[in-house]
Amino acid sequence: MLAQQRQAAILDRVRATGGVRVSELAMEYGVSDMTIRRDLESLADRGLLAKVHGGATTVSPGSAHEPGFAAKSDRQRDEKTAIAVRAAGLVSPGDAIALSAGTTTAELAQRLVDVPSLTVVTNSIPVADVFYRAGRPDQTVVLTGGTRTPSDALVGPVAVAAVGTLHLDMLFLGVHGMSERAGYTTPNLMEADVNRALVEASERLVVLADHTKWGTVGISSIVPLSRADVLITDGGLDESARAVLAESVTELVVVNPQ
Repeated sequence: MLAQQRQAAILDRVRATGGVRVSELAMEYGVSDMTIRRDLESLADRGLLAKVHGGATTVSPGSAHEPGFAAKSDRQRDEKTAIAVRAAGLVSPGDAIALSAGTTTAELAQRLVDVPSLTVVTNSIPVADVFYRAGRPDQTVVLTGGTRTPSDALVGPVAVAAVGTLHLDMLFLGVHGMSERAGYTTPNLMEADVNRALVEASERLVVLADHTKWGTVGISSIVPLSRADVLITDGGLDESARAVLAESVTELVVVNPQ
């Protein structure tokens, strides 16, 4: 078994059981304790679990905890891909759109690099980098500027001011969490300000949120659930959450990852 496969299996075990022991994992996978410790250290460095004496446990973040971009990129990859593919179908040549920061919006960016005459406004360094590397001359990309967050978003008054004078066709908003009470949320107060500015600048709001975002509440609300024109999520969302969202948003789209 490759190290990457073993680490993915370990992470699944931690999330399912709440914790693991080094000795048990070493025996199960037929490797040394040191190899398992390196696996746990690698996962902990990416913010995916917490190392403890003799093993590891799940991370229990508070409402202001903000995982790094790399840590979030490893989560729900298939779901994010399916959501991004569906969202890309909403974009037409010549549109002026905004992509907020987030790993799902970065997946979407990968699927928009071939759309001609597109104008993209973003406060996400990874999103801007996708279009920069594609190098398509008929696309215009505007990176807001601002102060960098752990999730590689640019926030603060510079970013808000950059967005304030724009008029955009559509915003694709990635969120940290969503709930009936708090709406769409983020763990970063200044990022919420930028996201609200993007919402106000856009004719339509499309929220991209996999099923794990339901019930997660960041410290700052962006907008209520009802503000979304379209919410794209995946089939892992339970029926009770679907019922709430179907009543709240104009259009609820549920995709099934392959």
